[in-house]
Amino acid sequence: MTLLAFLIMLGVLITIHELGHFLFARMFGVKVESFSIGFGPPIFKWRGKETEYQVALIPLGGYVKMYGEDSMTEPIQGNVDKSAFSDPRSFHSKPNWQKMLIAFAGPLFNIILAIILFIAVYIIGTKEPAYLSEPVVVGYVEKNSIAEKVGIQPFDKIIKVNGKEVKNWKEFTIEIGMKAGKNVELEIFRNGNIQKVSVLLPDDMTKQSFGISPVLPAKVGKVLENSPAAKAGLKEGDVIVGVNGRPINTWFEFADFMASLKEKQSINLLVKRDNKIFSIMIEPQYNEELKKFTIGIAPKFEAKTIQYSPIEAVGKAFEKTKDLTVAIYNVIAGLITGEVSFKTLGGPISIAKFSGEALETGISTFLFAMAFISLQLGYLNLLPIPVLDGGLILILLIETIIRRPLPDKAKEYLAYFGFALLGTLMIYVIFNDILRVIQ
Repeated sequence: MTLLAFLIMLGVLITIHELGHFLFARMFGVKVESFSIGFGPPIFKWRGKETEYQVALIPLGGYVKMYGEDSMTEPIQGNVDKSAFSDPRSFHSKPNWQKMLIAFAGPLFNIILAIILFIAVYIIGTKEPAYLSEPVVVGYVEKNSIAEKVGIQPFDKIIKVNGKEVKNWKEFTIEIGMKAGKNVELEIFRNGNIQKVSVLLPDDMTKQSFGISPVLPAKVGKVLENSPAAKAGLKEGDVIVGVNGRPINTWFEFADFMASLKEKQSINLLVKRDNKIFSIMIEPQYNEELKKFTIGIAPKFEAKTIQYSPIEAVGKAFEKTKDLTVAIYNVIAGLITGEVSFKTLGGPISIAKFSGEALETGISTFLFAMAFISLQLGYLNLLPIPVLDGGLILILLIETIIRRPLPDKAKEYLAYFGFALLGTLMIYVIFNDILRVIQ
C-alpha cells in the first residue's frame, strides 16, 4: 500500500510539473525533444510527432529536454549547441521573459494542482478528530515526560506559544512541531491564573513526544475478539465510569489504572450504556509483547466529517493554500535562521510512509496529502538554487539586468554548486529517514 501510494503520488506530481514546462515551451514555439517521468534507463517510451516520451526507472524526478538546452533539470550547465542560438525553435533563441515563464510554469502547475486537489477534498468532505478544533485543554500528562518535568498538569489550558495565541490543538501542534529542538515559552491558564513555563522541545518529536494529550472520555471504541473484555460482554460505545470503586473521568485515568496492575486479579468495571449503569467483572490477561495486563479494548476517537459546496470549497481551498504557504515560508525561514531544526526534514522514505498512511485512511486524506506535497514541490522549486527552476529564473533575471549572458564557466560552476548543495541535502534527509526507521 505504501509503495503504491508513493508511486501514484510521485507520478502525478512529477507529470504535472513537467507538463507545465512542456506546455509553456510549446506555447512559445520551442521544440521539445523529450519528456521524461523519472531518471535513468527507460521502462517504456514512445515517439510523438517531434517529442520522445518516456517513463524511466528512477521515479525521483523528471525532465523536459528542449532543443538548444540540455534539460529543465540541468538548465545552466552551458553545454549548448551554439548553432541552436539562431534557430527560432531553440530555447536559447527566445527572449528571457519567455524562458523565465517556461521555467516558472512547472512550479506554477504544482501550485495550481494543489488548489484543485484542495477543492476536491473540501467537496468530498474531510474527516478529522473532533479535538483538533477544541481549545488546548490537557487531559493527560505522560509519566516522566517533558511536560510533567516542567510542571504541566491535567486540565491546564495552553493559550500561547512564544507569545502567539493558539486557539485549538491543531494550531498548538503546528507551532511546537515547527520548533522542535528549541526552547519555547508556554502561557497556561490554571485555576483562574496565567502562568508561564519554559520548555526545551526534543529534536525529533516522532521519537520523544512532548507528553500531553487532550481530554479523552473513557469511551470504548473497539473490542478485540476473544479478549477478556469481549468475553465479559463489554461493547463499543460503553463508557467506563469507575473501576474497583474508583471514579474514572478520562481514558487516561483508566489506562494508568491498568498500567498499575502488577499481578493477575479480577477487576470490577462500572459501565454506562444507554443511560444505564451496571458493573462487569473482568480478568485481565498479561500481554507479553506490551509487558502489561490488558483487557482488549481501544478508546473511541470522535471524528467529524466536514463538507462544503463547490463555491465554498473554492474559498476554503485558497484559504488553506494561503495558510500552508505561510507555514512553508516559516519553515524555510526557520531553517535559515536556525529556529527550525534540520532534523524535522523528511526524505523519500518519510514521503512514502506519509502517502501510504494517507491512502489507508481514505481518498480524501490521500488527496489532501498529495495537495500538500505538490504545494511544497512548487515552492521549493522556486528557491534561487542553481539547477532548480528558481535558480534558472534568477540567472535569467541577472542577465536581463546586465544585458548580456553570464559566462559559460560561471554557469557551469553554479551548476556544480547547486548539485552539491541538493545532493548533500538529499543524503541528509535520507539519513534522517533511515534513523527514524531504525529508532
